Amino acid sequence: MVSRTTTNYLTLLAIIFAGEIIFSLPFHITRFFRPTFLEVFNLSNTQLGDIFAVYGIVAMLAYFPGGVIADHFSARKLIVFSLITTALGGFYLYTLPDQKSLFFLFGFFGLTSILLFWAAIIKATREWGGHGSQGIAFGLLDGGRGLVASIAASVGVLIFSLTVETELDEPSLLKQGLQSVILYYSFLTLLAALFVWLLVEEPSNDKASFSQLPNDLSQVIRTPTVWLQGAIIVAAYCGYKALDNYGIYAVEVLKMNQVEAAEFTALGSYLRPIAAITAGFIADRFFSSRTIAFMFAVVAVAFVVLAFISPQNTNQLFILANLLITFAAVYGLRGVYFALVEESGVTLTQTGTVVGLVSLIGYTPDIFFAPITGRILDAAPGIEGFQHYFLLLSIISCLGIGLSVIFAKRISLDRTE
Repeated sequence: MVSRTTTNYLTLLAIIFAGEIIFSLPFHITRFFRPTFLEVFNLSNTQLGDIFAVYGIVAMLAYFPGGVIADHFSARKLIVFSLITTALGGFYLYTLPDQKSLFFLFGFFGLTSILLFWAAIIKATREWGGHGSQGIAFGLLDGGRGLVASIAASVGVLIFSLTVETELDEPSLLKQGLQSVILYYSFLTLLAALFVWLLVEEPSNDKASFSQLPNDLSQVIRTPTVWLQGAIIVAAYCGYKALDNYGIYAVEVLKMNQVEAAEFTALGSYLRPIAAITAGFIADRFFSSRTIAFMFAVVAVAFVVLAFISPQNTNQLFILANLLITFAAVYGLRGVYFALVEESGVTLTQTGTVVGLVSLIGYTPDIFFAPITGRILDAAPGIEGFQHYFLLLSIISCLGIGLSVIFAKRISLDRTE
């Protein structure tokens, strides 16, 4: 493990803050304030899902070239540029553009938050963790990101509630409240850029040689475990995307108001640092693949329970407990699934390229998940639609169990050869 100096920790803190805040404009607002976002922009779940599909398509096209770029250029400069351009998109969102413009804006967010950013963050975290602490390194990254998200969301909810006060049925106040939240997240994104510029040093010797690029690409593409990692992340990321609709579930099924729904989703997000860091410690002790298989099993059971119960015949605390279990298990999965890169034996200079390909596969739910689930929820509004929704998620989680077991067996065979 590398030496942990004050500079190391300041670097990690800057990476963690940037790693979460860059996604606050495209994702936090629609996650924590989804009912309000839908009302202010006059969108249905299906329409918002289609807007997210544009983000997903652009992001998918950006992951792989972004990984190659991260292996050859300064992570510090790439990250700062990405944050500034994302913040500029936030200032445009503040103007409350029409639906057509939202498609272009979320496509822009897909480019600015992925192409020059994502692989650079993952590579920096892997290097920080060293050989024996990948689980805790990525657990700290995702757990720290979760803490940043929770604190930022709590402040955002406070700003929103102070703006709308108790007039939740007043459209003009809802617009002002949402605009205040958008402006708040835009300035946080600029602040993250400043932190990275001041606290993250230029890399010295972790850049790959351009002459090795064709061989690196060929080797990465021909490695079966890379494709398995991507498939595992697909299943885990579907679970993560599922959390975006919990605010709607709280309003439509549990009959909370919009502020209460935002408070509940913000509260659930506080489980992220606990779950991710705990999963990281466990992964370093028992292998990441085994830890991931276990968490898939936990979340599968919780989704099955949610698929077959309703508030009419079930205590609401029991329902909330199962929702919180899914929060914890999904956050644990996110905390360690990139630790599989180290478990599979990828070299540091190929990290960006591997992360690019794995992310290209793994984050395809950004394209298909929201459109599919939006249609499921709109086809049967209320409890019936959400039961279908949770049943689909339980099936996906079972696939995640199988993929994790196959990955672990493949790694075991590679070590014995």
